[in-house]
Amino acid sequence: MSRKKSKSNDDVELNAEVETENAELNEEKTESEEKNASVTELKNSETPNSIGVNSDMKKTWSISAKSLLVKLQESGKVLGLLVLLAIIVMIFACFAIFALNVKGPEEVMVPEVRGKELAQALIEMQTKELYPKITLRYSDMPGDEGTILDQDPASGTIVKGYSRVSLVVSRGVVVDHIENYVGMNFDSLKMHLQTLFAGSVRPLIVLANPIYKADISEAGTILEQNPPAGTEISDPVTVKLVVSRGPNFDNTRVPHLVGLSLDEMISLASRSKLIFDFTSHVAAQDELPGTVTGQQDFEREFVPNYSRMSVDMAMPTSKFRGKTYGIFTANLSTYPYPVPMRLEASGENGSVVLIDILHSGGSFTMPYAVESGTTLTLFVVDKATAKITVP
Repeated sequence: MSRKKSKSNDDVELNAEVETENAELNEEKTESEEKNASVTELKNSETPNSIGVNSDMKKTWSISAKSLLVKLQESGKVLGLLVLLAIIVMIFACFAIFALNVKGPEEVMVPEVRGKELAQALIEMQTKELYPKITLRYSDMPGDEGTILDQDPASGTIVKGYSRVSLVVSRGVVVDHIENYVGMNFDSLKMHLQTLFAGSVRPLIVLANPIYKADISEAGTILEQNPPAGTEISDPVTVKLVVSRGPNFDNTRVPHLVGLSLDEMISLASRSKLIFDFTSHVAAQDELPGTVTGQQDFEREFVPNYSRMSVDMAMPTSKFRGKTYGIFTANLSTYPYPVPMRLEASGENGSVVLIDILHSGGSFTMPYAVESGTTLTLFVVDKATAKITVP
């Protein structure tokens, strides 16, 4: 019995311990449930307010964004100007940065190269980092071919590197020897040399006053020259020429002029190879005004071409048959051979050629019968030389 009793006491104590432990667990569970309840209550008390605040904030941001969009739409021009201004500022900034970082060519002084050979001038240009622009030109000085005649800019000028300098280079003289002029026309040769050395300060070939002599060649033809053809030119040369005066062996028959009217006389003078020297006197009662009354007598029937012959005419003291009569007179240079001349009459009805002849110059005389107020003009080789107005 004692064993049963002790066993019973042990069971009682064990149950007491179990109950104690269960009681502790229940207390802890109760405390945990209380904490959870308080936390839940706190959450329930805070949740409505936080939801309201968040809702108000979202609504405020939504209104601000819409207002900003409306304002931007209303101020589209301002926005465009701002964008354009920003682009301009960016471009200016890029150029400024480029200008600050890129270094331009250095300035150099143009050297003096006039009078130097082309090769030497090019070397000096290259040393200065300058680029030559070359122009060729004939010169007046024999032997200076390839020499620099002029430059632009002038020496001493400050320019930027890699600039161009214009150089005028001599291509030598136009001619370096005397050509063959024999057989050429003297006037044509003068024109050729004037054209050849146009603009030259010192022409290399100068023609002396020619020596004229009779020859069967056409008048003005060059017969001889000195220096001869092929002579090299080192300095300006004066060329002496012998020029044909024309064939003077060709003779002309002396015409009979007495009794010819003024118109007939002018017609004959335009065809004849004689030069007539006209004089006049007041017509006598037995003389017809405007006719030839006298002429020079020669010992022979034929005379050399362009010989001078005196002719006298009777002239009226006043108008005759509605026209004024007279003799046109002019003093000209003496030419080595006959040159073309013409006498023109200009009036209200225009101009007309009274006579067209060959004349050797000196004293020029020609009868006329024209209306008052007519202007008479003498042309020598198409150049107006003398002029009068008939009263």
